Amino acid sequence: MLFVLDKNKLVFPSPELADEDGLLAIGGDLGAERLLLAYNNGIFPWYSDDEPISWFSPHRRCVLFPHKVIVGRTMNKIITEAFFEIKTNTAFAEVINNCKEIKRKNESGTWITDEMLKAYIQLHALGKAHSVEVWRAGKLVGGLYGVVVNKVFCGESMFSKESNASKAALIWLCRNGNYQLIDCQVPNAYLLSMGAEIIDRQLYMDILSRH
Repeated sequence: MLFVLDKNKLVFPSPELADEDGLLAIGGDLGAERLLLAYNNGIFPWYSDDEPISWFSPHRRCVLFPHKVIVGRTMNKIITEAFFEIKTNTAFAEVINNCKEIKRKNESGTWITDEMLKAYIQLHALGKAHSVEVWRAGKLVGGLYGVVVNKVFCGESMFSKESNASKAALIWLCRNGNYQLIDCQVPNAYLLSMGAEIIDRQLYMDILSRH
């Protein structure tokens, strides 16, 4: 059953009622209160410009336990030699704009709508959304952003303008010691190659609420 949210009611159905693809509900809005309620309940928005706001809570979640991140020989050398400079929360709007505009192989467009962009910039202003930025020679060459819930970093998107830049951001996120889990939401080959794995929703929710 697909639930339709009322913009005037700040409530979500139980995530366990999501369909087999993880789709739980449509509608509502991207106000800060609704977004934070969603993330605290393992729910996230994912849709395109020509679609209604869609809310997902996958039955099986792609996550990365920080201590399990895979760092290859090349990446280890890049990090050891400080090839990139890593900063946090100094260019959030630039990071999300790059995630929105960057051309990606085998993808025709972006799922980051203008409405989403504004919503996450607002969350950043409230101290709830964070960015990791990768710089080289004074230029922003990669990064990622996401929403923090307790000790879980709910990753939303990343970009790279130079080889290994987004990897450097993700490795830094795993190694900074602030998070028990990196939520990658849905799997892809890139994330799995870096040590991401699939866990059941219940385990994810236990970790999300534990801290």
